Amino acid sequence: MREYLTYDDIQILPKYSDINHRSSCDTVTRLTKNYKLDIPIVSSPMDTITEYDMAYEMSRLGGMGIIHRFMSIEDQSKIVDELNTHMVGAAIGITGDFIERAQELNNVGVPIICIDVAHGHHKLVKEAMRRLKNEVKGSFDVLVGNIATAEAARDLCEWGADGLRIGIGGGSLCSTRIQTGVGVPMVSSILDCTGIADDYDVPCMADGGIRSVGDVCKGLACGADTIMLGSLLSGTKETPGIITKQGQWPNEVLQKKYRGSASLESKSDRGETKNVEGYSTTILYKGKVKRIISDIIDGLRSSMSYVGAKDISEYQINSEKIKITNAGIIEAKPHLL
Repeated sequence: MREYLTYDDIQILPKYSDINHRSSCDTVTRLTKNYKLDIPIVSSPMDTITEYDMAYEMSRLGGMGIIHRFMSIEDQSKIVDELNTHMVGAAIGITGDFIERAQELNNVGVPIICIDVAHGHHKLVKEAMRRLKNEVKGSFDVLVGNIATAEAARDLCEWGADGLRIGIGGGSLCSTRIQTGVGVPMVSSILDCTGIADDYDVPCMADGGIRSVGDVCKGLACGADTIMLGSLLSGTKETPGIITKQGQWPNEVLQKKYRGSASLESKSDRGETKNVEGYSTTILYKGKVKRIISDIIDGLRSSMSYVGAKDISEYQINSEKIKITNAGIIEAKPHLL
């Protein structure tokens, strides 16, 4: 059997650099065929991650948020309309009223419609894409996922995808690999999918498995054009939900809820009970998302300077990945913590 790798299995080899300062590294990247972002970060369409506040702040910082689909068509369209920008995305499914939802989103000028399903290499996705292209006339691009293989990337590109979302079973609250045995480690999945998508000039987004700024860098170095974040952004001021307190003053701890879209709690709120493949938890309150995004972009620009890359395209070309041992994984972490 072939060996498949994930983020902890690799490091990026340093190269000769003529970058005077990391601030000169350009982080502009392609989101889809027709849209770019100033920074390669997108917030996940989860009901505890992206609604108005997160999408607004992500757009202001140069990235993008994708409004989740677990609300009424009217509420989702209203959020997109109130944001009044062309840098916001909105998620739809592939059954039920998804065409009506897409039409209303198109009416308020959404630039990106994300077909948001657990298994994107599916005949229902093919049919949904066909109907979107034929029945909803607009200037939006279609971002499709999630997928994990070269075959899936080729098929979705042939079906007309404007952008691909890569990652199955790697989310921090996802239990798909445990409950089904299905999934592909992220590094190999990104390399396989981008290798095909590049032939079609279709940008790719890596979604899942990100636990640190270094993982963001590795995902981009492996060929992803953007990185989708969920858990790293969870618990921030801009996520939906209220701040709760645990413990007694003056030692009380502030928290916010974070749950997977396929968790029992999330599905129960939607009146569903089957195919539960995720968990719910509480996250320590992190404050404003701006601090996290700033840390990520600082780390990315430093990584780009380590390999002598002035922009994301050069970064992907210059980044030579090396496989490391378990001892290397341990060595890579701070030793005194």
